[in-house]
Parts: sequence; structure tokens; C-alpha cells
Amino acid sequence: MGKTKIIKNRKYIAINFILFAILYLSVTFNKEFIRPVYGHEPIIGIITGSFSNFMAAYIISLFPMAPLLARNIEIKKARLIMYAITILVFLILTIEEIKPFVSASKTYDLYDILASGLGSVIAIVTFEVFIIKIFKKRKP
Repeated sequence: MGKTKIIKNRKYIAINFILFAILYLSVTFNKEFIRPVYGHEPIIGIITGSFSNFMAAYIISLFPMAPLLARNIEIKKARLIMYAITILVFLILTIEEIKPFVSASKTYDLYDILASGLGSVIAIVTFEVFIIKIFKKRKP
């Protein structure tokens, strides 16, 4: 394995570690500080209650983005991979919501499924924005 490949692999690991840290810290901050203070408000309670599903769908779906964009994979193939992983993340979170298997949720909540869907869609939008910016830079 070449030295540049090792450095690239470390960058991908570092980027995904940072994404995981953002996920963990944001969900923990929401659970420990925001939700206890504002969770009793009707709309804010729904938002803070579903925040972890939104962040999980968004952040986990972004994990493959750095390697896909950095490796100059054909755009159609990169999109296919990104969309497939995002759909898989959404399906896993939805199944977990309906029939808990890692005890992340204890009750069925439609808002959590909607938050997972929104997080997945925003992950795809984020990917598409990066693709547009990269292709604008590549064009002379």
C-alpha cells in the first residue's frame, strides 16, 4: 500500500471519526440539556425527542461521502452508492423504531421515523451540493 493511500485512508477515518463525534455530542447535549428544559413544550418536545433519529440518519448517511468524493468515482456510481447507503440507514432506523433490536428506542414513534427520513433527505442534499461545487471547480 502506497504512502499516499495510507494518508487518504487516515483522512477518511478522521473525517468519519469527527462526524461520529458530532453525532454523539449533539445527541448527548440534546438529551442532557435541551430536552429536560424544553421537552415539555408540545412542538419543541417533538423536535427534541426526534433529534437523535434525525442526526443519526444525517451523520451516518454522510460516512461514505468523503471517500466517494475524494476518489473521483464516476458521478452516477457515486450517487448510486450514496443513495443506497442513505436508504439502508433510513430502513435500519425505521425497523429499529418499529421493532427495537438495539434498544435505542423503547416505543414506536411516527415522529422519529419522519425525523429519520428528513435526516436522510438532507444527507442526500448535502452530497448533491458538494457534487455541484466539485464539478464547478473541475470545469475550466
